Amino acid sequence: MTGTAAENLTFGKAINAGLRAALADDPAVLLMGEDIGKLGGVFRITDGLQEEFGEDRVVDTPLAESGIMGTAVGLAYRGYRPVVEIQFDGFVYPSFDQIVSQVAKLFHRTHGAVNMPITIRIPFGGGIGSPEHHSESPEAYFVHTAGLRVVSPSTPQEGYDLIRAAVASNDPVVYLEPKRRYHDKAPVDLTAPLRPMGPAALATEGSDVTLVTYGPLVKTCLQAAEAAAAEGASLEVINLRSLSPIDFGLIESSVRKTGRLVIAHEASRTGGLGAEIAATVTERCFHWLEHPPVRVTGFDIPYPPAKLEHHHVPDLDRILDGVDRALGRPNSLDSLDPFASPVPLGSASDHTSGA
Repeated sequence: MTGTAAENLTFGKAINAGLRAALADDPAVLLMGEDIGKLGGVFRITDGLQEEFGEDRVVDTPLAESGIMGTAVGLAYRGYRPVVEIQFDGFVYPSFDQIVSQVAKLFHRTHGAVNMPITIRIPFGGGIGSPEHHSESPEAYFVHTAGLRVVSPSTPQEGYDLIRAAVASNDPVVYLEPKRRYHDKAPVDLTAPLRPMGPAALATEGSDVTLVTYGPLVKTCLQAAEAAAAEGASLEVINLRSLSPIDFGLIESSVRKTGRLVIAHEASRTGGLGAEIAATVTERCFHWLEHPPVRVTGFDIPYPPAKLEHHHVPDLDRILDGVDRALGRPNSLDSLDPFASPVPLGSASDHTSGA
């Protein structure tokens, strides 16, 4: 990064700059979404773009996510590159059928005759004091869907780089924006060339534990690495950047060095991305592992009320507790009997009903 090219930008402003560059570079690019024009979006990510590029390229849509996505499919058929904003993570579900049944499938259904160069921007995750439908982490649904690329930046520079790469891609890309990081500020090189979306990034090197994460938790995991160092543990933090496909090469090389793996994400534990990473690493690196992989995640519950979200979203203490588990140190699970029989469903001791 050169000193003359770098600008100190918030995460949100960096994404805005990336969208501005995409609109300027290609007349086929257009933005669509609820309140993204005159208002600039609820998070002001598209602020000023309609004034600069006009109402026919920055389009305020009705409140109808399925219609927005269906319109984007038609525009892609006609050679456009739509960038769709889903206002909040939980609002993506009405458009889910369009995304998984059409956007993800049309290239293969037409034997490559039709591309779907659609970018789907989704502010996701918690930490801003909002209720369910405004603080969710739906990434596993899209990672499970063949035909979609899924990315999540963690810094302003990544926000700028990945949005430009997503818009330029001929594949449909789900672009997950960690909304609680919108105000984080850092230098951004606005002259940086287009970079590939796929490779993960080694956020910090270490030798004792591999800590894999993405999006909003990268910053927290880097803080955990600093705290762990003070306690004599060296963490290697890997920032996935791309959730589909996953750069397993970097993860495997790290695990073969450290022998221990911790995965952290805000999404619920069951069926989450951490499960896939843990299973794949166990298959490929079994003989290098000194301890079973550890997952530090959100709980298997609907997103809690704002006053309780700090219990749900993994924080520094919970991540460090996961590191302690991987290292065989005293941790929060020490009081549990690992050989105890599971509680049968429907028994008097079963609390899955939420009682």
